[in-house]
Amino acid sequence: MFATIRVMAHPPAPPLIVQDADRRALGAVVRAPTSEQRAVTRARIVLRSAEGAPIARIAAELGVAVMTVKLWRRRYAAASLAGLADAPRPGHPPTYTREDRDRLVALTMGPPPEGTTHWSVRAMARRTGMSPSTVHRIWAELGYKPHRVETFKFSTDPDLAAKVRDVVGLYLDPPDGAVVLCVDEKTQIQALDRTQPLLPMRPGQVERHTHDYTRNGTTCLFAALEVGTGTVTTTTRERHTGADFLGFLRRVERAYPGVELHVVLDNVSTHKTPAVRAWLERHPRITFHFTPTSASWMNQVETWFGILTRQAIRRGSFRNVRELVAMIDAFTSQWNEGSSPFTWVKTADEILAKAVRKPRATSESGH
Repeated sequence: MFATIRVMAHPPAPPLIVQDADRRALGAVVRAPTSEQRAVTRARIVLRSAEGAPIARIAAELGVAVMTVKLWRRRYAAASLAGLADAPRPGHPPTYTREDRDRLVALTMGPPPEGTTHWSVRAMARRTGMSPSTVHRIWAELGYKPHRVETFKFSTDPDLAAKVRDVVGLYLDPPDGAVVLCVDEKTQIQALDRTQPLLPMRPGQVERHTHDYTRNGTTCLFAALEVGTGTVTTTTRERHTGADFLGFLRRVERAYPGVELHVVLDNVSTHKTPAVRAWLERHPRITFHFTPTSASWMNQVETWFGILTRQAIRRGSFRNVRELVAMIDAFTSQWNEGSSPFTWVKTADEILAKAVRKPRATSESGH
């Protein structure tokens, strides 16, 4: 006689109760193209459970295990939407403590190892016992860059504020009908010739030249940059004496006949010789505006000198000064054909806020 075995079917799970606000939030997760797939799956499980769909059917539709459906039904019922988030995981315990990090910071702010001028990643790793990658990561997080250095210079000119406002005013609001020129000299430009012929650029290889060179003389470049158009007037001379500067002024005066000229220039002695002052008195339409001491960067022609050096001189090879002058003239001609003015954006107040040294705070106790 055989015994009868009955298979008892599991009763269907009751519909999951989901608030209307949660339905809208879960629906947004499902529709959003940027939602993570696991978040979409959990949202679909809850929404289908709220519709009363059987657990097995939901699992089949979504391609997940039955236990997965039960898990997220249970998590939602216990904690609502918060229950669908991943639980925090402990992770690997930290290798270094807060004290270790603070010690590294204190060492970074202190003096470097004896015989060096600054900390390196490996030197700090040896001192602290940390790995170089850890030192690098902490420095990156805090923005520390011991390998870098920047220069600064505070002007001690007693007329700093007045000169800054004068020059910046010419740049931002020049007088009507007047021409503003930035004038300066680039002295001792060397005609350098490489000891071996240049090797031109090839596919997969940059241009190459020898590190050694021969000196074939020098020249001095005088330049006047017109602020409104960006065009440049130049001349080259063997020296940069007051007489040479005056000769260049005469050329500039001829290049801009019958117009009021405002000339921005720095404080070198060749710009203030008796001969130059006497010439200015005979030409009242020309006015000098001096930049503050230690602030020749305010002269816009310095920017043009930098472009000239990078694009025409530094990588050049010149057998004599004539070739160097020819290169400068060719560059200037090309520049003037497509010239455009530099855009000055800093106001006088913004410059003075950074250029004026702040007085050090001192304690009055004990006085």
